[in-house]
Amino acid sequence: MNTLVFLAVTLAAAPDAPPVKLLAVGGGSDHPAVSRKAIDMGGGPGKCRMAILPFASERENAGERSAAFWREQGAAQVTVVDLKDRAKAIETLNSSDMIWMPGGDQNRLMKALIGADLVGVIQSRMKAGAAVGGTSAGAAVLSGVMLTGEADLSVIRGNQTVTAKGLDLWPGAIVDQHFVKRQRFQRLLSAVLDHPTLVGVGIDESTAVAVIGTSCEVIGASQAVVVDAREAKAPAAEAGKPRAATGVRVSVYTPGMKFDLAKP
Repeated sequence: MNTLVFLAVTLAAAPDAPPVKLLAVGGGSDHPAVSRKAIDMGGGPGKCRMAILPFASERENAGERSAAFWREQGAAQVTVVDLKDRAKAIETLNSSDMIWMPGGDQNRLMKALIGADLVGVIQSRMKAGAAVGGTSAGAAVLSGVMLTGEADLSVIRGNQTVTAKGLDLWPGAIVDQHFVKRQRFQRLLSAVLDHPTLVGVGIDESTAVAVIGTSCEVIGASQAVVVDAREAKAPAAEAGKPRAATGVRVSVYTPGMKFDLAKP
């Protein structure tokens, strides 16, 4: 299973509602702390019931490979969702404690979920208390504004980072993966300047960020980079023209450190 940086997210919920839990993993090699956290978020070893949505990958056995990995990590029940039977897919999602999306192509994954009309089902399960997470492409889809992968990594220009609609499970954030390893800072900064009310969270390989409410803690091996332009001065720029901005906050966090996305 690919892992990059792990991001466990719990968003604010209604007073009587169960806590909302999200898990974003950047990709790369697996880290034991990330895997343990994923199982714990789904109820713990021997209890976690997991649904696998493997549609980001073109590999026919992607789902079973992921399922085998999570069985080894201690999941009590792991089911690979089959989109050919929507009723069964919904039944599987509704009976799962953790909905997991392996890596691949986030555009391919969103196309499959939209085509099967499962986006609302996943959103409802999250609101009901199930954990939702994914690695690499499976992490990118968690935000409402999703990076498609189409961008020039060498420049910071207006409207040059292509985005699309994601699952909108983590409002207020834009998630990027393989972040430090693949030198994606310009891409995320450009996206944040195009959407200055959103906070960019770049997750590096073999690392995780556990989020409770708006509070985040880095887990794993590397770093999480947060790009915040909510209080910056960023004049509008024509598409393709160089961007200007002052007062952008860039923070780099290592395992054990915490930050709060609600505080500019």
